Amino acid sequence: MVEGFNKASTEINASGLLCPEPLVQCKQALDQLEPGESVHVIATDPHAEIDFEVFARRTSNQLIKKQWLDSAFHVLICKG
Repeated sequence: MVEGFNKASTEINASGLLCPEPLVQCKQALDQLEPGESVHVIATDPHAEIDFEVFARRTSNQLIKKQWLDSAFHVLICKG
């Protein structure tokens, strides 16, 4: 697991999927969590960073951490 993401309540590997699928999977996971719990999403969509930033701004969820590692984008979203 990538450093700083190990506290996530759940992890989704959306590698190879294009928008909106990584966001859909993230939202479905968040719907199952309690406020304060988080999801670590791994995505390879080149637009994932922008997509998750907009998603966090438009919802009550918080983007805690983001990082590109090799060709994968890792994001930690906390349920608001």
